[in-house]
Amino acid sequence: MKYLIAGLGNVGPKYELTRHNIGFLVLDQLADVNKATFAIERHAETAEFRHKGKTIHLIKPTTFMNLSGKAVAYWLQELKIPKENLLVVMDDIALPFGSLRLRSKGSSAGHNGLKNIELLLNGQDYSRLRFGVGSDFGKGQQADYVLSNFSPEEFKHLPSYIIKANEMILSFCTQGVERTMSQYND
Repeated sequence: MKYLIAGLGNVGPKYELTRHNIGFLVLDQLADVNKATFAIERHAETAEFRHKGKTIHLIKPTTFMNLSGKAVAYWLQELKIPKENLLVVMDDIALPFGSLRLRSKGSSAGHNGLKNIELLLNGQDYSRLRFGVGSDFGKGQQADYVLSNFSPEEFKHLPSYIIKANEMILSFCTQGVERTMSQYND
């Protein structure tokens, strides 16, 4: 059984440690722990590893956040992975920093990466892991906030939240979305 885990973010050192790149950071750690190496492929950096009999494909789209759907749609089709085995990992300003929520479907909630995925997958029926980055910004400052680096205090706690996100991803692949939601969602 194959799974596609898409971590959303923006390419380039300028964005590397920003809140908007939490999807990339989560997948970097997951690949590292499982001794998988990313390679630049079509529309994404890709890596794969096996876990409990499952083949887990990781992608970090190189299309930039607002065109993430291009990479997700391409790799789903290329790898012949059903949409129910797709999990998208992304930042969420509606959740407090470090809060993690798995959903089997839902709206984009204004997230441009999800909007593009919905457009290219013709719907909202795919799983997503929302990683809370907080909402400590003033009116009209949302873009600047998500494109800014984590605070020193947040950096201190980030590794433990990333580890929990990785546990949730592996649980999604081995136990399914419903069991993982009931086990991990706060």
